Amino acid sequence: MRIPLIAGNWKMYKTVAETVQFIDELKGLLAGAGDGVEVVLCPPYTALSAAAEALRGSGIFLSAQNMYWEEQGAFTGEISPLMLREIGCKYVILGHSERRQYFGETDEAVNKKAKAALKHGLIPIVCVGETLEEREAGITEKVISTQVKGALTGLDPAQTAGLVVAYEPVWAIGTGRTASDDDAQKVNAFIRGLLAEIAGREAAEKVRIQYGGSVKPENAAGLMAKPDIDGALVGGASLKPDSFAGIIKASR
Repeated sequence: MRIPLIAGNWKMYKTVAETVQFIDELKGLLAGAGDGVEVVLCPPYTALSAAAEALRGSGIFLSAQNMYWEEQGAFTGEISPLMLREIGCKYVILGHSERRQYFGETDEAVNKKAKAALKHGLIPIVCVGETLEEREAGITEKVISTQVKGALTGLDPAQTAGLVVAYEPVWAIGTGRTASDDDAQKVNAFIRGLLAEIAGREAAEKVRIQYGGSVKPENAAGLMAKPDIDGALVGGASLKPDSFAGIIKASR
């Protein structure tokens, strides 16, 4: 059975002080209410260390929003998987549409990062998703197939089984528009079929496939009820403890 994974991607929001305050409030809201769901917070780099300390003993896990694929070197401004592991990260988001759109991240780069993350014991949350133009052109499955296969090139079935895929239609991120429950399920089921082609059915059935894109407490339960939606990668609604807790509770 796949345990739902609810991850809050804070993007470029929250100072260290705001992070600690948020975690204190969230722990109170989830006391005894988070069973059956794995919860992950993804603060900005500057708050990771403080978040790790504040989360100690809470059962909530820590993720970075990105990383570079080298262990060390002359790569000004980058962060390595070793640094993330030392700080206490369990997960790392890779290939988010904002990284692709604003920073030129390619499927090849995501693949290098995924291999490096797995090598160093981090669980990649690999993001895939189509733009509105691609959706309207009827090429959603083609786009998703290219991204999934590109990101997972060279991974063996055991490695594939150990990662997370997040389907985030670009047109639904931060727009208030959400894919219908059935539309999200259709794409997630397609992704699981791709994973079966790549790594075999046994591995594919172990992979948690999240949905992301304007997820909020009001629509979380319907999405999570679908058989191939195994959690959510939450953006804006993860910035307030009460709304994030509401999504978590709706996902049990």
